[in-house]
Amino acid sequence: MAEPPLLTLSDIRLGFGGRPLFSGVELAVAPGERLALVGRNGSGKSTLMKVMAGLTAPDAGERFVKPGVSVAYLPQDPDPTGFATLGDYAAAELEPAERWRAEAAMDGLKVSGSADPATASGGERRRAALARLIAGAPELMLLDEPTNHLDIAAIEWLEEWLRQSRAGYVLISHDRAFLTALSRATLWVDRGVVRRSPEGFGGFEAWRDKLIEEEEAARHKLDRLIKEEARWAVEGISARRTRNQGRLRRLGALREERRSQIRLAGTAAMALESGQQSGKLVLEAEGIAKRFGERQILAPFSIRIARGDRVALVGPNGAGKTTLLRMLIGELAPDEGRIRHGTGLEMAVFDQNRAALDPDKSLWESLTQDRLMGVKGSNDQVMVRGRPKHVVAYLKEFLFDERQARGPVSQLSGGERARLLLARLMARPSNLLVLDEPTNDLDVETLDLLQELIAEFDGTVLLVSHDRDFLDRVAATTIAMEGDGRATVYAGGWSDYRAQRAASAEPAAAPAPAKRRASADERAPKPKAAPKKLSFNQQQRLDALPAEIERLEAEIARLEGLLSDPELYAREPVKFGKATEALEERQARLAAAEEEWLELEALREALSG
Repeated sequence: MAEPPLLTLSDIRLGFGGRPLFSGVELAVAPGERLALVGRNGSGKSTLMKVMAGLTAPDAGERFVKPGVSVAYLPQDPDPTGFATLGDYAAAELEPAERWRAEAAMDGLKVSGSADPATASGGERRRAALARLIAGAPELMLLDEPTNHLDIAAIEWLEEWLRQSRAGYVLISHDRAFLTALSRATLWVDRGVVRRSPEGFGGFEAWRDKLIEEEEAARHKLDRLIKEEARWAVEGISARRTRNQGRLRRLGALREERRSQIRLAGTAAMALESGQQSGKLVLEAEGIAKRFGERQILAPFSIRIARGDRVALVGPNGAGKTTLLRMLIGELAPDEGRIRHGTGLEMAVFDQNRAALDPDKSLWESLTQDRLMGVKGSNDQVMVRGRPKHVVAYLKEFLFDERQARGPVSQLSGGERARLLLARLMARPSNLLVLDEPTNDLDVETLDLLQELIAEFDGTVLLVSHDRDFLDRVAATTIAMEGDGRATVYAGGWSDYRAQRAASAEPAAAPAPAKRRASADERAPKPKAAPKKLSFNQQQRLDALPAEIERLEAEIARLEGLLSDPELYAREPVKFGKATEALEERQARLAAAEEEWLELEALREALSG
């Protein structure tokens, strides 16, 4: 017999300022269930989670929690104000004898319990809040963007802890790899309705696209029926005025049904336009290094970045990724070494701290008062890639409405602020994109579009991100910063870097024993024992190759789809050439990966046999 749900929402209705957000929401979370909660930015995911947590009261409907069940909620912006240390905040709900649980979680998440909340970074506060939630051992966890501000090491630790947990949880996250690894079912918030897929996030997009296709087909069928009924009404109503009032009422009902349907929100009309072509050399760093006080941030490091390169910087928080990025683009001088920039660079920068946005200004002012965007003598026009455009029309391309245009930036969600920054960045032609944590808070659809735009961008890209899936899809070169001042360059994205790093980490040789005179038996040659299984590095590589092969196959399919356009060469010859080169490169990498997998699999079978 199935256990009763831990949490149930029945006929939940909620609106803000007369605008309905939810209508008739029904959902239940069973013991041990692992749910991804997804939807467009602004669709109400975080609000729904607050209703589930009991922090926001709905206008109508009922929330029921099974008696005795503990429910814990992780907000996007935890507030440890009032505590002397982050350790005190993490252990606040524990008995003194149980404080070790908070300390163990903080150790796993690599956050100092002695840190002062007043000076702690967003990442440190987020880790402390996670440690507090984990230490409380709830039966149901509601996690709103738990990976924001975490580095990849902390994300992987949290992912493994959640994988082993017996508790139920609901996850909101922009991190595809995180959601795919952990979810077993998906809740989709769409136009005020919550729909449930029995598959985890890995199967969500195919399921969603199928629903959208079915909905569009039903809408077209309804439109045809309305046209037929309307034609009948015009042609025959005078002859059948009395007998066919029922049919007229049906026509009215059909029209009302059509009016009540809310069209699916479109994708943001984002576009990147390259400025003038830069020189072949974009930048060159020779022996650059940086220290802050006694701490070595970067040991002497050199790199040469050419036009069209996609370079990602990865590593733990505090390892110096943003510092290196600022040195490369000329915002920060190195202590030693030199940096040479190429000719004709037009740079566009996406700042992870959103410092370019004034929270007290309206969205309208944020665009029109930007000296590089505002049209001289006009307070309602912005210059978009060399052409004037009305500010509201441009904001609508990024899924903002006119009401939001006049509202302050402070009222925007994290994802909406990211979209506004992208609107500023994409208004100007550029040939060097600098993206510092661009994926935070963006929904899946916007992330998909951003990935496509970067892939098709003719210029050069420098990227800092903790999103493993995004790195795999975008980066062609990875600079790994491990926190000890060393920066190492690897070919490929995140998965490629991990595979290469594992392959190069051969176990150190055992120390040689003290010399002594060997006996005759010891001097006699002995047959070497054959290994019984693959080495650790070989097994790691064998485990990683299927995902790498799948990713390469997906990239090849996308490129082949792009090149199947018979007019692409005539319309965009540069894009055609780049796509052709990329296809050849990925086909070669796929062949090599498949050959490597076959060799390792054959070796594994031989050893196990």
